[in-house]
Amino acid sequence: MDPVTDAIRRHDATVRGFASDNWAGIHPEVLAALALANGGHQRSYGTDEYTTALQRIFARHFGEQARVFPVCTGTGANVVALQALLPRWGAVITAESAHVNSDECGAAEKVAGIKIYPVATPDGKLTPELVDRQAWGRGNEHRAQPLAVSITQTTETGTCYSIDEIRAICDHAHDLGMLVHVDGARLCNAAASLGVPLRAFTSDVGVDILSFGGTKNGLMLGEAVVVLAPDRIHDLEYLRMLSTQLASKMRFLSVQFEALLGGDLWLRNATHANAMAARLAQAAGRIEGVKIAQPVQSNAVFAVLPPDVTARLQRRFPFHVWDEDTGEVRWMCAFDTTADDVDAFAEAVAVEMGAGRT
Repeated sequence: MDPVTDAIRRHDATVRGFASDNWAGIHPEVLAALALANGGHQRSYGTDEYTTALQRIFARHFGEQARVFPVCTGTGANVVALQALLPRWGAVITAESAHVNSDECGAAEKVAGIKIYPVATPDGKLTPELVDRQAWGRGNEHRAQPLAVSITQTTETGTCYSIDEIRAICDHAHDLGMLVHVDGARLCNAAASLGVPLRAFTSDVGVDILSFGGTKNGLMLGEAVVVLAPDRIHDLEYLRMLSTQLASKMRFLSVQFEALLGGDLWLRNATHANAMAARLAQAAGRIEGVKIAQPVQSNAVFAVLPPDVTARLQRRFPFHVWDEDTGEVRWMCAFDTTADDVDAFAEAVAVEMGAGRT
């Protein structure tokens, strides 16, 4: 039964799509946690019982040294984290496709005053050799100083760094006197794909600071900045407030992360989303004329379709075009994507591809 409220449901809850895992609703266990936290009065601005408990939960996943700072948005998490790594004259090296470079309206540069040095990559992944393309000019006062590297796990093209790949980047960056940030909007999907704990490719290999994503894995809202090297990174409390990311009723951010990370919900959700993407890639890859453009290593499928087929499909199932020039599209699966959703969409792709050949 729907709850009693004066609000009106203004969307068709039967519509399914593959545009983004952000389009999914809130996981029922997270909704239950929000209701649990909603009662009585609790101290504000992160001094509540739920945020205090969250420190222990994140320490269990990332090590006793980890310190967590819940924030409101993913962009906010990246802005806060990068500010913590860099002085005003600092620059961060990223993949050209990185969210901080291409999808956050220049927030890191405009809000935080941080220069971004992008590097073109074929699969969204940096390597030590690619980092070196921008890691020059140290001591040159005319060049913003490259003092940090930011990688995305999983990447914007759905690929997943291995443990050894991240360790190599961290070792190389540290040898150059640089710090390492991970944009982990889909970090849980990476852990599910690799079959390892969250710390195995973050704190254990030398990552200094992390933006940990929640909304793409079943939360209503909320991300977290996780400091993994507190001996090198300080003053997050002030940076979070300065960046307008300090939530007053923080208990409602924190209790969602407790629902996600207190047990195995994070892994269940991510494993399921990844499995649905693999199912979709397998089904679509069998259709004549459909090309799967990137390795399917998380909950994203990138495919190349004729433009007319894409246009017809989008009238039935929402999804985004990734590259207008090549015809590459992106299909995202979420914690609530079902096998029936995938099969219905794959069937629609087959029908439209057949129509395009007549």
